[in-house]
Amino acid sequence: MSDPSRNRKLRIRAALAVATVTGLGATALTALPAAAAGEAVAVQYRQSATGGDQVEPWLKVVNTGTSSVPLSQVKVRYYFKADAGASYTYACSWAVKGCADLTGTFGTLARPTATADRYLEVGFTAGAGSLAPGADTGDMQLRFHRSDWQPLDQSDDYSFGPGQTTYANWSKVTATVAGVPVWGTAPAGDEPTPTPTPTDPTTPPPTGAALFDDFDYTGHTDPAIGAHGWSVRSNSGGPGVAGATWAPENVTFAKDGTNSIMNLRTSTAGTGESTRHTEILTRASKFKNGTYAARVRFSDAPLSGPDGDHVVQTFFTINDLKAPMADDYAEYDFEYLPNGGWGEPADILYTTSWETYRPDPWEAVNQHSESRTSYDGWHDLVLTIDGNAIVYYVDGREFGRHDARYLPERPMSINFNQWLIDLAGQTSTTPRAYDQKVDYVLHVKDQVLTPAQVAAKVGAYRSAGTTFEDTVPAAQ
Repeated sequence: MSDPSRNRKLRIRAALAVATVTGLGATALTALPAAAAGEAVAVQYRQSATGGDQVEPWLKVVNTGTSSVPLSQVKVRYYFKADAGASYTYACSWAVKGCADLTGTFGTLARPTATADRYLEVGFTAGAGSLAPGADTGDMQLRFHRSDWQPLDQSDDYSFGPGQTTYANWSKVTATVAGVPVWGTAPAGDEPTPTPTPTDPTTPPPTGAALFDDFDYTGHTDPAIGAHGWSVRSNSGGPGVAGATWAPENVTFAKDGTNSIMNLRTSTAGTGESTRHTEILTRASKFKNGTYAARVRFSDAPLSGPDGDHVVQTFFTINDLKAPMADDYAEYDFEYLPNGGWGEPADILYTTSWETYRPDPWEAVNQHSESRTSYDGWHDLVLTIDGNAIVYYVDGREFGRHDARYLPERPMSINFNQWLIDLAGQTSTTPRAYDQKVDYVLHVKDQVLTPAQVAAKVGAYRSAGTTFEDTVPAAQ
């Protein structure tokens, strides 16, 4: 973060995800295409609450086809009309398959209707196994609520069925298998779509201004780091544990075969004084529209010692907040919390687009997407910003799409950091350390690249032996 005084302990937990809703006139419904041969599922639904402060869609997925279906390939969407200015929190009360093997992510519809502008997408981990023909998942007793726990109104929600008090097939909930729509009718114009296919362009676009860094350095004191426009943070301040040190010596570089990897190590022995955070950022705030990409290795467990700390592992862009609620502030985050935090009990990945905020009393205007599952390991992170939307991708799949309201007005810096929210997750005084690794970073100015084009462009740099390039002009 470029503003070290900023305290982000309550950022996502308290922030309001504000959605701009347009085009709310009622429209006709559109049926989904036929299922692929042998792969067919139906979704059964019943409601468990008609009022109050929670939506409780209870679901079952039934294999109605002739072949076994891996549940990790199944996605189910429940559509609803968001309250103005509200963000939502997903939870699983109980599931036959086990709540740990279910995921819940909120998304925003590109073409909202009078009864739907958001959806809850439910997925499964590999641990959920497969469904044999004729089998079902059993109960999935799900719920979600406004993050501020205010009352909500389900009467205008597309997928809500007030009369559904027992399980039955419900076509207003949709399902896909391996990205192919197989069940239900989505709100008009918002049918679930498959992940982009290999027909997406893979050839890099014409050469334009770009920053590429393969992080081929000898250490945090390597003069090339500063010459290439980076700053390894050493100044005190937030975010995170009070009294912690931002330790430049904990930013290291090592070879992995012929490739160079940057490592950010965060450590603690359970006190502020023993806590070491890490951050590297561009000195210049000159990046705005275009494509941002990095290959990052998130870690669920410490190298040694007890696990459980509320660690945050990040890749983000940001500029400075000139005044509380200033409308020219901008920030776009990938934030992984392997042990939860901000009120979350377990691993969660956030992508968040910020319009502005006020630190005291806390008020925030942002939009976020989230996925409650493990992201331990290497991941390709891509963020694109043009004149219409902010889109986040993880491993080639669209993760979140945020509204034009959150587009940047001023240029930003590019940052990676790893830090502890607090010391409440693990109170032991036994030393432990967490690593976040970064393979490369890429920014292409004013061009929206597909994830495949990003991979091709990085491959072209490496084939040419180019470890660093910065042709992005200074901000005007």
